[in-house]
Amino acid sequence: MLGILVLSVIVVFIVGYFTFGRFLVRHIELDDSKPTPAQTINDGIDFVPAKPQLLLGQHFSAIAAAGPIVGPVLACLWFGWLPALLWIILGAIFIGGVHDFFALIASVRHKAASVGEIVKKYMSPLSHKLFLIFIWFALVYVVIAFTDITAQTFKTVSDGSNFGSAVAASSFLYLLLAVIMGFLLRKGADFNITTLCFVPILLFIVWAGPHLPAGLLNGLGAVSVKQWDVILLVYCLVASLVPMWVLLQPRGYLGGWFLYLIIAIGFIGALFGGYHIQYPALNITGLKSIDNGKFLFPILFITVACGACSGFHGVVSSGTTSKQLDKESSALPVGYGAMLLEGIVAVLAMATVMMLPKGDAILKQDPNLVYANGIARYLGLLHIDFSLALTFALLAFSTFVYDTLDVCTRLARYILQELFDWQTRAGALMATVITLLVPLAFLLFSKEKGYLAAWPIFGTSNQLLASLTLLAISVWLKKTNRNHLYALLPACFMLVMTLWSLFTFIAPFISGLLQGGVKSDMWISGACSCVLIVLTAMLLIETRKALR
Repeated sequence: MLGILVLSVIVVFIVGYFTFGRFLVRHIELDDSKPTPAQTINDGIDFVPAKPQLLLGQHFSAIAAAGPIVGPVLACLWFGWLPALLWIILGAIFIGGVHDFFALIASVRHKAASVGEIVKKYMSPLSHKLFLIFIWFALVYVVIAFTDITAQTFKTVSDGSNFGSAVAASSFLYLLLAVIMGFLLRKGADFNITTLCFVPILLFIVWAGPHLPAGLLNGLGAVSVKQWDVILLVYCLVASLVPMWVLLQPRGYLGGWFLYLIIAIGFIGALFGGYHIQYPALNITGLKSIDNGKFLFPILFITVACGACSGFHGVVSSGTTSKQLDKESSALPVGYGAMLLEGIVAVLAMATVMMLPKGDAILKQDPNLVYANGIARYLGLLHIDFSLALTFALLAFSTFVYDTLDVCTRLARYILQELFDWQTRAGALMATVITLLVPLAFLLFSKEKGYLAAWPIFGTSNQLLASLTLLAISVWLKKTNRNHLYALLPACFMLVMTLWSLFTFIAPFISGLLQGGVKSDMWISGACSCVLIVLTAMLLIETRKALR
């Protein structure tokens, strides 16, 4: 039964939180008597103390996004559910959770400094600059992939019905609702009462989207994918510059409720829906996918991505979350706990594939539609109309991506400001514009569904960033006289998998250059892989010096 498997995985994650998570807390000696940067600086813009439940929702929705949905769905389809499931469980508990927790507490212990600043302190100025450039590249790829995925969601058509327009309309109402909530909380509104009022309104917005005037929905439906790409990038520009309390905190908190609700629906549907596992546990012959010939090693580890480990999480932890942590003990639920919750999201996303037989027509659609159809089936158990259920699932999906897009753009802005020492508001604007010009150029000139070309290199750069972050944390732990193997061993494993995958991208790129024929997609993956390998090699040399 599908439900028994999902329940077993959740139990494993709970045990992991209260055993290995608590072990990490004792190892790093969290101390609530030490004031956090959010308390000591508290500038009302970036440094704003947040209640743990508010910060958990904001952090969780920022790191979750499309990664633990698209990646696990693709991995399950390509290799079968068993390899993907094992990697999600082991990766989240022993690698991803360690990465996120240590990145958060290391930042808090260094005045909310980025991982790059920590590298500068414990390694070298050159390492600092290399690391910042690497992070910026990785963040740009997140923006590219997730902007286009959201734009595709706004154009979703299923069984002849245009669901995308309703999702787009509900999305804008959701953002407006978040801004109103932010202003009310800023004016002193009671947090619990505001939550009780705004969460039902959020659900009403889901219902309202498909019921808006036909003229408005038709107008939204006329917007092309490329136009949506531009609109979303403009949103990223604005959202990354306004104070945290205006949009990021309330939007992240409301998005967190969407995530919690989706987790509950997925859990209840899998447990009580009576679904059986129909998709094969292994879809490989030897170590290659039966369907597309991709190798299990290393492709599995860069495809699942955020569901097991993500370098982007470390940037969020040390970029926005560390500036809002109210006390050190909150690092366990916010840092480690959120990673395990993301693992659950990944498993529930896989369940929407596992309950279907191989060859089902739904499995030929894009990953977001496979996922949304599964959630809609679960809601059908409650006698909710399929069209409303599918709209809800697609809005939840786009909400996850929103939560990453604006955070990611803000983080990339921080990186460029740190790299060039642009500390003014004009510098913030310049850094944001430069960051968004690259995704704009890529998305305008790429073919339809450009995210498919960006996804492999996104996954690789993301996982490679995680391994480099773990290496930096290892240096910090060693130089503060702590056991650094908890970070170093996972770093080595991730480094091997990601470098291996980079060489698989470079080989056909070089072959194409020698033969005089390189496709556009190959240029993207091959050239970027070369840049990433050079940056990685230089950082490894600097890390070796620091560890010695």
